[in-house]
Amino acid sequence: MTHRKTRLDCTCHVLREDPGLAHTMSPERRALAEETCTARALNVRRGQWNQSAGHFADAVALVVLDGLLLRRVSVNGRAGAELLGPGDVVRPWQDAGDAELPRATAWRALRITRLAVLDDDAVQRMADYPELMRGLLERSVQRSGRLAVNMAIVHHPRVEMRLCMLFWHLADRWGCVRNGQTFLPLRLSHTVLADLIAAQRPTVSTVLSRMERRGIVRPAPDGWLLLTPPPEDRPGPDDPVEASPRGGSTRPGREMDRLLDQTRPRSRPARVRRIARDVSARPG
Repeated sequence: MTHRKTRLDCTCHVLREDPGLAHTMSPERRALAEETCTARALNVRRGQWNQSAGHFADAVALVVLDGLLLRRVSVNGRAGAELLGPGDVVRPWQDAGDAELPRATAWRALRITRLAVLDDDAVQRMADYPELMRGLLERSVQRSGRLAVNMAIVHHPRVEMRLCMLFWHLADRWGCVRNGQTFLPLRLSHTVLADLIAAQRPTVSTVLSRMERRGIVRPAPDGWLLLTPPPEDRPGPDDPVEASPRGGSTRPGREMDRLLDQTRPRSRPARVRRIARDVSARPG
């Protein structure tokens, strides 16, 4: 497997390439900060990224300015993945730290990716603007929040629901409206989607074909079209549960299932079989 080399070959004006980091500044302070807050730029080509710790000997953090990264962590044969894009704050060299639980971490650039290296000199220049430090901290907390949502998604037993929730989770950040439909401008392969929802790639391919036939999602040349509304939230194990019309409690996730069921083409015999199954399952 070929590993892409890191290129530290230029300097960037961080706030010009990432203006959102200075959104709380006054116009005057922002103009001055744009000139003074510079950093080394790091460019990574598409493919596996074998980052060398030597490049980051004096780095505090890296800020993704453009592109898309996939971070994959494997523990005892099982893997989880995280998608990272513009604005994210990362410290990839920490993955090699000492840990009691053995793990393997791999980074991959899904697009040509550009990052700002916040080394000691860059941080010193940014220290005159506490708004920037606050912004970097906010982004770190946002990243942990997105990871928690992804953990909740992968705990759903149905791969179809995991994919549906993942697409809308990513659309919260990257989505836009195109011709009245929600468009996710990320060209994610079935393998990447499988990593993000902790599933097998063949299963994801099969389920995506089924979702396309049912009009739930459709691939586009440069991303994905989301054709149905996002799934509704359901009570967690510690939340009150609504009573079902037949008495008892509503099974968690029932409304999400119905969202997908509404798009499933069923023949009359299939409906009859389902009604018979429901009746036979009733107590008494």
